[in-house]
Amino acid sequence: MKIGVPAEVKSDEYRVAMLPVGVEVLVAAGHQVAIQAGAGIGSGIPDEDYVQAGAQLMPTAKDIFEFADLIVKVKEPLPQEWPMITSGMAVFTYFHFAADRKLTDAMKQSGATCFAYETLSDSSGRLPLLTPMSEVAGRMSIQEGAKYLEKPQMGRGILLAGVPGVQPAHITILGGGVVGANAAKIAAGFGASVAILDVNLDRLRYLDDTMPANVNVLFSDRHMILSQLALADLVIGAVLIPGAKAPNLVRAEDLKRLRPGTVMIDVAIDQGGCFETSRPTTHRDPTYLVDDIVHYCVTNMPGAVGRTSTFALCNATLPWVARLAKMGTEAAANAEGPLKQAANIHQGKIVNQAVADAFVD
Repeated sequence: MKIGVPAEVKSDEYRVAMLPVGVEVLVAAGHQVAIQAGAGIGSGIPDEDYVQAGAQLMPTAKDIFEFADLIVKVKEPLPQEWPMITSGMAVFTYFHFAADRKLTDAMKQSGATCFAYETLSDSSGRLPLLTPMSEVAGRMSIQEGAKYLEKPQMGRGILLAGVPGVQPAHITILGGGVVGANAAKIAAGFGASVAILDVNLDRLRYLDDTMPANVNVLFSDRHMILSQLALADLVIGAVLIPGAKAPNLVRAEDLKRLRPGTVMIDVAIDQGGCFETSRPTTHRDPTYLVDDIVHYCVTNMPGAVGRTSTFALCNATLPWVARLAKMGTEAAANAEGPLKQAANIHQGKIVNQAVADAFVD
């Protein structure tokens, strides 16, 4: 199979979808791999490393898309890339279709097969290609929250750890999955007071057994969310329903319960966001105010730490890229298994139920 890796074009996106070792593995298996010149620079990987591993270097994205049977990316294709995606092609990346009808319609019209990292589920029900970026985003959420709680950033002027004689920040985390657990670990390390809310009692019991003493686990319902908003200095939205649009757990009218300068980090923004007042932002312009509440809703948080994120992502994706290349698009989209679950759109039709449900009129 001919595999193409274009440079990412999303604002402030420094990741790349393949490491030189991935090229080496795929070429050894009999595939051809083309990398767009400069694609790895943001992650500190020079073109020469790819060439030495056996890749063909191509100057433009157009060259990559015309060459490839399979495109491997990090982020969803942007409008300037849509015309280059054609019938019979396969694209393997994060799509988050449920949050973007225009992208969904464009990919349906293309006739391509779209395999989404975020819906690939293994035999244990885990999401192995979403997990590494969820780990990064969860840990980053506290890092970013600490920064935007500073007064010059429009925050409350709160130090997460506090100091002797002054209480630490209170952090409310909505969702106890990978994002929430990683956020809690970092927040606990800062010495903050942390509450994780989730609806899964088994997950709460696990978190209660494994988290430090300054992390409390609470059952998530409407009343508990509202009571936590009144306490919070920092709110982390870490809700995930695989493939589906995130539910709005914090409504617009709920903002009046928060104190001015409270920071809300919506890690679920890729799936539409779990705060009603969320809208996508970028690393260049990451925050905005609604009712004096700081909203941070960057859609590619891990992209800012491109080197860490690229290695973490590619460690997870390479075995699946290799499997997809070996099976071929048609077999991968139709044979029972994780790659079939990753197929969201095939030959112009939505084949993932959660995505289909998101667009029921």
